[in-house]
Amino acid sequence: MEYEKILDFLEARRFKQLKEELANYYPVDIAELLEEVEDKQMIILFRLLGKEEGAETFAYMNSDLRETLINALTDSELEEVMDEMYLDDTVDVLEEMPANVVDRLLMVTDEDTRKQINFLLQYPEDSAGSVMNVDYIALRPDMTVAEAILKIRQVGINRETIYTCYVTEKKKLIGVVDVKDLLTSSDSRTMEEIMDPNILYARTTDDQEAVAGKIRKYGLVAIPIVDHEMCMVGIVTVDDAMLVMQEETTEDISIMAGVAPNEETYFGTNVFQHAKNRSVWLLFLMLSATFSGLVLDHFSSVVIAMPVLNAFVPMLTGTGGNCGSQSSTLIIRGLTVGEIQFRDIFKVIFKEVRVALLVGTFLSLVNGIRIMIMYQGKMDNPGLLALGLGITLICTIVMAKTIGCTLPLAAKKIGLDPAIMAAPLITTLVDTGTTLIYFTIVSRMFHLSV
Repeated sequence: MEYEKILDFLEARRFKQLKEELANYYPVDIAELLEEVEDKQMIILFRLLGKEEGAETFAYMNSDLRETLINALTDSELEEVMDEMYLDDTVDVLEEMPANVVDRLLMVTDEDTRKQINFLLQYPEDSAGSVMNVDYIALRPDMTVAEAILKIRQVGINRETIYTCYVTEKKKLIGVVDVKDLLTSSDSRTMEEIMDPNILYARTTDDQEAVAGKIRKYGLVAIPIVDHEMCMVGIVTVDDAMLVMQEETTEDISIMAGVAPNEETYFGTNVFQHAKNRSVWLLFLMLSATFSGLVLDHFSSVVIAMPVLNAFVPMLTGTGGNCGSQSSTLIIRGLTVGEIQFRDIFKVIFKEVRVALLVGTFLSLVNGIRIMIMYQGKMDNPGLLALGLGITLICTIVMAKTIGCTLPLAAKKIGLDPAIMAAPLITTLVDTGTTLIYFTIVSRMFHLSV
């Protein structure tokens, strides 16, 4: 996007050319531009947009920019924006705004819209009901193709999607019809004749991530949302599903890195909030590392008797932590895309143990050669040390991969986010286990008293 050209028009106050230039860009690009300019320039640029383009751009803006804009616009301007926005986007905006801004936005909406907004706000935050759109095309089963096409022409402009229509009888969902079916059928055929009664749907209380996964799995443009009585109440479209998956992925990555999830952008979050988000996990991990310290303290006499043993602790704990992280990452990914279920736990463990034995044997051989080269002539029996480290490596990798694959599955089973059982926590557990295995093995092999 040629930001410089737009800014030149703005500085020269050539508003006619500026408006024509803005019409050539997508709303998402305009939203990015508004984040780069000063507040006064942002307000001027937004006011030059058409009603529909302005509403779409507003939906793409971050919460801070929206709040600034809302405070600057008049009630009539806000009303135009709110009227043009799809209802699910409006609800998303309201959920991010402070109470005083929400009151002003609701004040400029009509009574029917307020009722629909309140209807959507009653659903749990991560449910399908909270992200659905109530603007869909419903057709009667006795309606002909000609009547259906006429209805689409009349109301389609105000619907989020027209590619899939829904056949309802007394509000109950009984079938779906694609526009392709309408356009390739004779005008006299009824919806009951051409509809597909085999319906993929989700309930209002279903988890939004599961609904997004269903849209991805079956390649849907939209999925109907029904209540407990099979009455249709809305749809979740593929663009909403993409946003849900992006949010869930961001949350999982944050948790896996030991950071509290945050809806704001990196630069949109202040330093103190960043510190707060990271400190809780770091404090927990720091305190949990006490167990590794207790193990080292227990084997202090072994270290004093043979100081060289201490040099291999970082290598062993690092290898164990990395192996555990590899397994947990693959399992979390499998759980996310639906490839792995809790019932597969024994198959997963069996596979990971076999992988661990192969990896452990390979690393033990390479490490044994390294020790024989580095410590030949520097100690009495480097071969015994290489053997002890090899056995420790194999045991450590088996343990780490077993922990790494079972913890996410267990978390999923009890209703927790599997990402919680990711790298930081697994590394801490494996560190303690590795240290205990290592010193137990070498103390026995070298006949060192604890």
